[in-house]
Amino acid sequence: MKIIVPMAGRGSRLRPHTLTVPKPLIPIAGKPIVHRLVEDIAGVLNKEIDEIAFIVARDFGPVVEQDLVAIAERLGAKGSIYYQDKPLGTAHAIMSAKESMSGPVVVAYADTLFRADFTLDTSADSVIWVKQVEDPSAFGVVKLNAHNEITDFVEKPKDFVSDLAIIGIYYFKSGETLREELQYLLDNDITKGGEYQLTDALENMKQKGMKFVPGKVDEWMDCGNKNVTVETNSRMLGFIHADGNENLVHENVVLENATIIPPCFIGNGVTLRNATVGPYVSLGANTFVENSIIKNSLVQTSAVIKNAILDNGMIGNHASFNGKFSSISLGDYSVIE
Repeated sequence: MKIIVPMAGRGSRLRPHTLTVPKPLIPIAGKPIVHRLVEDIAGVLNKEIDEIAFIVARDFGPVVEQDLVAIAERLGAKGSIYYQDKPLGTAHAIMSAKESMSGPVVVAYADTLFRADFTLDTSADSVIWVKQVEDPSAFGVVKLNAHNEITDFVEKPKDFVSDLAIIGIYYFKSGETLREELQYLLDNDITKGGEYQLTDALENMKQKGMKFVPGKVDEWMDCGNKNVTVETNSRMLGFIHADGNENLVHENVVLENATIIPPCFIGNGVTLRNATVGPYVSLGANTFVENSIIKNSLVQTSAVIKNAILDNGMIGNHASFNGKFSSISLGDYSVIE
């Protein structure tokens, strides 16, 4: 089994945090988004992962590429790096990794996390992960027949046709077939809005009689902007705390007249002095917090926070914050005093 992860976009809605770090490497509960994503997919697949192919922009740089390869290797898989040089749509992005499209493959966009407990139907030609939503008009949705098979893909329906939204994770029994269908779009210049779309390939495959079924997830968490990323961090901390599968508080934490209210992720080398942290806070390694109260917030590595009462905050790496603002989005190496 292979996993293909298109992630060449910079994540403009999450600026300033994505000016220095690609969005999929923003940590959620102490791990990069893309790391948690591939771990969760591996758990649902319950199969050996042979390769994880990451599709990035060339300007992400060698350090990012090395981090991604390391994520794959920690799951016992080969890590491969491909480049998408132009933003020409979802189908174009996936085809950047065409050399890795063989055998069963999962395509997963690295800006979402999920929680699911379903068995993958490997007899189907394709499984599309979906989540029931209250307002389907904002999403691409699928329609099902009486046999729980997908009959239609509808993009942002104005009238109600289904409340099962596509979350951006797909399984294909044959990577070769997917590659052929995507290549057909490129060869025949089949676009929408100037971009090559995966949904057009899915429709062609369905018209040829291929069987599509839904994989329904219990939770779907977005990381599109600051507010929803902080919310996703909080929700993920709650899930991990309830599961009891991860140690969220590192042993090498210094507490001086400080209280941690779980669930929280507290990284290696963190110092808390005259502080109350939690619930639902992530503090990256080597962060220093003094005379502060922090809850519902996401703080990356080596940050310094003093004299703060922080709620719904997101603070970047090596940032310094000294003040009374309650909600803030502060990028890497920024200083507010």
